[in-house]
Amino acid sequence: MRIALIAPPWLSVPPPGYGGTEVVIDRLATGFHAAGHDILLFTTGDSSCPVPKAFVRSRAAPEQLGQSFVELHHLIHAYEAVRGFDIVHDHTITGPIYAEGHCDAHVVATNHGPFTEELDDIYCRAAAAGVSVIAISQDQASKATARVAAVIHHGLQPAEFRVGQGDGDYFLFLGRFSPDKGAREAALAAREAGVRALLAAKMREPEEVEYFHDEVEPLLDDDVRYVGEVDFERKLELLGSARALLNPIQWPEPFGLVMIEALACGTPVVGFRSGSAPEIVDDGLTGFLCDTLEELIDRIPHVGDLDRSACRQVLEERFSADRMVRDHLTLFERLLSG
Repeated sequence: MRIALIAPPWLSVPPPGYGGTEVVIDRLATGFHAAGHDILLFTTGDSSCPVPKAFVRSRAAPEQLGQSFVELHHLIHAYEAVRGFDIVHDHTITGPIYAEGHCDAHVVATNHGPFTEELDDIYCRAAAAGVSVIAISQDQASKATARVAAVIHHGLQPAEFRVGQGDGDYFLFLGRFSPDKGAREAALAAREAGVRALLAAKMREPEEVEYFHDEVEPLLDDDVRYVGEVDFERKLELLGSARALLNPIQWPEPFGLVMIEALACGTPVVGFRSGSAPEIVDDGLTGFLCDTLEELIDRIPHVGDLDRSACRQVLEERFSADRMVRDHLTLFERLLSG
């Protein structure tokens, strides 16, 4: 097959730091390429994904995140570049709407966010125009009125992740400083449970800085520390040595890549029973899923009862990049066969 992928213009592929969508696109592009398909990735000029690429913007534009004219300019050139391909896999928001009248290929769109009223309307109209919509969890799909062609969980390359021993005597929060991600709740839980915690989080946007100073910084002390935004190698070190990942997410997150990154390192997840978490974490085996902060605090002393080897096994069996690539190719082949 000839498969083109269109990435958003906000971050390079793969991202230099935080960036779940771009991590997934990188693994899909390399996976399709390794499977022998003819690939084009339309991204930004600073992307290093080792597949054939095209771009109009020489560098990613994180400072312009969400500005519609930036994405539209990116998409105009993207859909010109992908002419003649069999499948166009679009990961932008407005691309599935722009595709109508600008693309003769089968267009597949992955929604990496929730099916909010606005996004659901966009994907409903795209689906009506013939775009096949992919959801990334059953929970996310259950909230859509748009027709969903497939639910495909994200996946990782197990070989890229080292299994750790959990011998660091600390719990880890990994993400960005946003009320939705629950850094404040992670810090509170660690303090109440009397355990050490490290917070490794992105803090670049004004809202993230404000949230950190107002909600998180007052909770920091010698036992609860902020260690900055980390690169991939440092992330592996922190995850592998952590006793568990604290993931008290404050919204029904459509997937939550950080949870399978923890499992890849053999690290259990302690978090809330919301969004996609029950599809990823096996309560009582690879983590604890809680309904309240008080329950989460009570569970922290019992993480030693969880099976670190099972965490890695679940990643390899259910959340590998190879499985994710196969699921996409199966969908593409079904679309092309009519």
